[in-house]
Amino acid sequence: MRKALQSVRQIRSVLRYRKDNVLSSLVRRQYFSTDISRGCLCKLSYNGGITRNSQPYYMSSRAMFADVATVTNGVETRGGPLVEYERRIAEGELLDGDACQVGTLQELQRLYDQLIEKAEDCRLDKYASSDKAGRSRWLWSRLMPQSTYAPVKGLYLYGGVGTGKTMLMDLFFDQLPASWRKKRIHFHDFMLNVHSRLQKHKGVADPLEVVAGEISDESILLCLDEFMVTDVADALILNRLFRQLFNNGVILVATSNRAPDNLYEGGLQRDLFLPFIATLKERCVAREIGSAVDYRKLTSAEQGFYFIGKDLSSLIKKHFQMLVGGAQPVPQEVEVVMGRKLKVPLGANGCAYFSFEDLCDRPLGAADYFGLCKNFHTLALEGVPIFGLHNKTAAYRFVTLVDVIYENRARLLCTAEGTPVELFERIVTISDAQHMAPRTSSRSRKNDDFDLCVDNELGFAKDRTISRLTEINSKEYLEQHAEMLAKKQLPAENRAENAMGA
Repeated sequence: MRKALQSVRQIRSVLRYRKDNVLSSLVRRQYFSTDISRGCLCKLSYNGGITRNSQPYYMSSRAMFADVATVTNGVETRGGPLVEYERRIAEGELLDGDACQVGTLQELQRLYDQLIEKAEDCRLDKYASSDKAGRSRWLWSRLMPQSTYAPVKGLYLYGGVGTGKTMLMDLFFDQLPASWRKKRIHFHDFMLNVHSRLQKHKGVADPLEVVAGEISDESILLCLDEFMVTDVADALILNRLFRQLFNNGVILVATSNRAPDNLYEGGLQRDLFLPFIATLKERCVAREIGSAVDYRKLTSAEQGFYFIGKDLSSLIKKHFQMLVGGAQPVPQEVEVVMGRKLKVPLGANGCAYFSFEDLCDRPLGAADYFGLCKNFHTLALEGVPIFGLHNKTAAYRFVTLVDVIYENRARLLCTAEGTPVELFERIVTISDAQHMAPRTSSRSRKNDDFDLCVDNELGFAKDRTISRLTEINSKEYLEQHAEMLAKKQLPAENRAENAMGA
């Protein structure tokens, strides 16, 4: 009933919007800004250039949306990511005009329509088949091995930072039926989960097959955000893991900054990883999202809690104390994953304090950072340096840390030696290095940068980190964080009041 009412509201909203289309084109909305969590323009502050540039595409997109309809029991209904995108535009939540995003939405709508049509063949509904039938299929597959590839191909979205890949995937995921076996997870978190499962099944003849079976039983549709392979252990696992997953009927939807052929470029033993790329291209439609707009940088990018300079220890500690309020920060120890514990130099009231050396110059990884963000909503980091060849490993850890903070919508208070762009100026890709001007006699050896780090993975990842650091310290992001904390604290207060009343 709830879904039916939602569909009626969406249809009524779209029809009302089309009826008022002429009037709305005459009376321009006054305010537009950015939905930083979704990667799209929203209604808050007027920009005549944006409105004007969006008009040529505006009418054509309206006509395209009109074709998105299905007929159920003789009644025309509408559903899918394109319809939701249309609804948000109609409600003024998003600004129309990004042809790159709309083109990608067509691919997502194609996938959505195919999944709806072939849901039974794909075994998407978790209530449609019994456990007995599942056990029967498992036994039959052991007696008569056969391919059970899904009849629907997945989708691999790739492109530059801030182009809205995550927003589009989430928009698609949110439109899928709640009863489906589906999962949306960050790639770092997914791989941590895989390693944890492998550890659990240690001693089994083929633990990877067992893990693939568990994952496919839970999620036939798997949505992975920020697909990025930098670790040789992950690279070697992915080939066999996804061969098993695809063979079990899993459908993959992924976002990445890298094209399939560029994944794990220059990595150790990459020849063993290449079969995975071939399998990925076979089972997924690759779609590039191009855009001249980095939506994250359209926020009111104020300095926020990002302070530039050296010897700012007293300043960051003062701000940290303000964030924890009247609580007294003390050393703590928190559990991360698989029984591991991490020492926190200072922690109080959901806030943790670290020096850069404590968090990024030690052998820590995504698992540790995810554990921190589950225990603390704010991380204070003192002394982020300029990155180069001498601290390349620490740069990798910092990139991962920022990814995890952003994924968990946590807050970052930090001091750094330069702006986000300046931190990564010495990190370049091979292509960038080839186009750099050679040394001339007018350039002294003293001015030459011997600390230049030529690294493809880090060179591509730095743009995402710069973009996310910019957004994390924007007014909009910090306001969203404050609202999130208020919502979490309110239920806790209600529980305390109820306990006192009892």
